[in-house]
Amino acid sequence: MASTCSVMSRVSTCRRASFSSFSSSLLTRSSRGLPLTSASTTASASTSTSSSSSSSSSSASSAAATSGTNVVDVLRSRGLVEAMTDEDAMRAAASAASTKPLTVYCGFDPTAPSLHLGNLLGIVVLAWFQKCGHNVVALCGGATARVGDPSGKSAERPVLSEEALATNVDGITDTLGSLLRRAGGEENVKVLDNMSWYGSMSLLEFLREVGKNARVGVMMAKDSVKTRLEGEGMSYTEFTYQLLQGYDFYMLRREHGVTVQIGGSDQWGNITAGTDLIRRLEVGDAETDDDADGELSARLAHGLTFPLLLKSDGTKFGKSEGGAVWLRKDALSPYDFYQYLYRTADADVVRLLKSLTFVDLDEIDRLAQTLGDNEAQRVLASEVTRFVHGDEGLAEALKVTQAMAPGKKVAGESGVDGDTLRAIVSAGGAPVVDIARSNVVGQPYINVLVEAGLAKSKGEARRLVKGGGARLNEEVVKEEMYMLKDDDIIDDELLMVGSGKKKKVVVNLT
Repeated sequence: MASTCSVMSRVSTCRRASFSSFSSSLLTRSSRGLPLTSASTTASASTSTSSSSSSSSSSASSAAATSGTNVVDVLRSRGLVEAMTDEDAMRAAASAASTKPLTVYCGFDPTAPSLHLGNLLGIVVLAWFQKCGHNVVALCGGATARVGDPSGKSAERPVLSEEALATNVDGITDTLGSLLRRAGGEENVKVLDNMSWYGSMSLLEFLREVGKNARVGVMMAKDSVKTRLEGEGMSYTEFTYQLLQGYDFYMLRREHGVTVQIGGSDQWGNITAGTDLIRRLEVGDAETDDDADGELSARLAHGLTFPLLLKSDGTKFGKSEGGAVWLRKDALSPYDFYQYLYRTADADVVRLLKSLTFVDLDEIDRLAQTLGDNEAQRVLASEVTRFVHGDEGLAEALKVTQAMAPGKKVAGESGVDGDTLRAIVSAGGAPVVDIARSNVVGQPYINVLVEAGLAKSKGEARRLVKGGGARLNEEVVKEEMYMLKDDDIIDDELLMVGSGKKKKVVVNLT
């Protein structure tokens, strides 16, 4: 079996191999390095709000309060439990966190370059296990992504190229390690890739070790299989996915002491495939009634699912008009991420505060009494953005939010700065117009208003200035014939002009 890779107190490297078709061999034996890197510690936010500051304190107190608390109680209190294989056994196992902590895992298939908001729930649940003193493993499915999980899908996923998969694995492992370390430190975190064990496993080995312990009748009874067979059907490749995920659980148990798998409610069939395979491979079909001393029960694996992230109207939370709400900054700006959360409906915000943040429940109860003034939405957006993008990302989001607010200053009395203008443009918050420097510096401001499209004529531009609606770098322009100077240009290339409180254009000097 190929060596596994982990992220503990430092970054380490594992080997990843290509995944060939089942017709010839389950997997090939060639491999390449997979760096598991993490984001560096971010700087403190330079911009904040009173609600986000207070919620940060609440988050800290919530984390402190979990010391010595049974994680099952914590998850239940926050609505993060859908089902468990055996709640009494799970609760008993979790109660010994200080002397014998559990090792828990959640899997993430790299089907895209970035995780999305729906994936965040699994990371948050792992983080609660961390905060309650347990060890966590985030498994990137570098191998299983080549097969595709049929759960919750009406059609087979498209096949990704090896290059795309490699890029996806690198991005997702980096995100997983960064978020889990941000949540609970480095000592009890591992990030693994299941290509580590599948990379050197042949088809015959898989059939002999896994296939002979699988029962087709049980596999056919899984909801993910029945639903697809009632529709357009499914390929053999997808049909075997539950065996691959089940074997992941077995390997993680054998090599890393993992005894609990968590996942969304649509993963119940795959999770129980793992607990069943572990029982068959390690315990056999012995009845637990014969386990007088409890030794056999102590060896059983546990499964826990949490509800999928849905809005009150039943639609998926984490989808916007532009597509998925991605977690990586290069896929979605912190500003757009923050704004999506800030627009959460009153009917959903309290439930999402419980499930997506670490804010203390007493504070959430207080926020529930303030619905209508958006304080709860501000806390939700601030806490989740800080968790995903760090203090620096939250500061960026708040700064752009302030800049985009009608009639608001961006950076105090001094106006705007270049980084904020670029962030506004990146977030799609204002159009960009290229104007020759010779048509700006030393020229009347009203000329730029016309060229930027904020006034149809110089006469209209003069009336805008006279009426107090003309703005330059968020300052009101009071002189009808104000002449633009070098000092008005930001970073020697940018300026912002505005008409009224809402219309803003960023001018790029060429």
